Amino acid sequence: MTLAFLNLSWPVFADAVALGSIYALMAVGIGLVFGVLRLVNFAYGQLMMAGAFALAFGAQWGLPNWESILFCIGVVVALSLVMDRLVFRPLRGHTPAVMLVATFAVAFILQNIALIAFGSFGKTAGGLAYLQEPWDIFGVEIRKIAIVAIVAAAACLAAIQLLLTRTPVGLHMRAASMDFETARMLGVRANRVITGAVVISGILAAVATVMLSVEQTQVTSTFALSDTIYVLMGVVLGGLNRPIPATLGGFSIGFAFGLLGGVLPTNQSQYLPSFIFAAVIVVLLLRPNGLFTRATGAVERL
Repeated sequence: MTLAFLNLSWPVFADAVALGSIYALMAVGIGLVFGVLRLVNFAYGQLMMAGAFALAFGAQWGLPNWESILFCIGVVVALSLVMDRLVFRPLRGHTPAVMLVATFAVAFILQNIALIAFGSFGKTAGGLAYLQEPWDIFGVEIRKIAIVAIVAAAACLAAIQLLLTRTPVGLHMRAASMDFETARMLGVRANRVITGAVVISGILAAVATVMLSVEQTQVTSTFALSDTIYVLMGVVLGGLNRPIPATLGGFSIGFAFGLLGGVLPTNQSQYLPSFIFAAVIVVLLLRPNGLFTRATGAVERL
């Protein structure tokens, strides 16, 4: 079965939605930290790289998949907390430019540590390779990972929305994102709010890592690096200052990469990033505030 537009097949469409869903998770994780700390964390990809190596070690040690996934989540969250405690917290009173440079430094340090420790070939995380197998859905063969990624992303996004709107922790995050100093004077504990945002961001990074590791079974020091750059581009495209537009921006970039990558011939797919970057520049020239935000009005960061 095919779609009428561009002779597109349903499996390719499902894969594009799945990649968009994974990028949407990453966009939410980046947006949470930005909303509270006003920090664009360029080391987000290296957190995912650490989680991917945890999955690889889990497969090497013969751990069940669920234990490997829990190990991945634990490593990413622990590293996120260490990064916040040792780097971001001491620099919290400095300018955003200083913190931005710090995230670049952390990213390069983690990447080079992985390169020294595991070499350029890295390790293999193949414990979830069976998710590459297709499911027959009404006569259409769609890979299991596509269905799992879409369902997992939808569940995570729904849980984050409920957390931010229906729980005291989420309301404190929203208050801190709008006016951190006023929120502190009203009794919001800054460190607790920031720690909560860092932990949630780490969990989302780990979930996205599990999904990406099915596609990218060879884990190296550059694992998820290009994906992080694309997601950051999508967050800016959607609107960095608002959570829902940022999420839509991340999804749009992932969907575009998945859709065009599946339709274009193999010898032309190498030009896809350049084409999408150029399209993003054109969109930002026309709508500098973001594709999914209004030109005016109050800004809510969470």
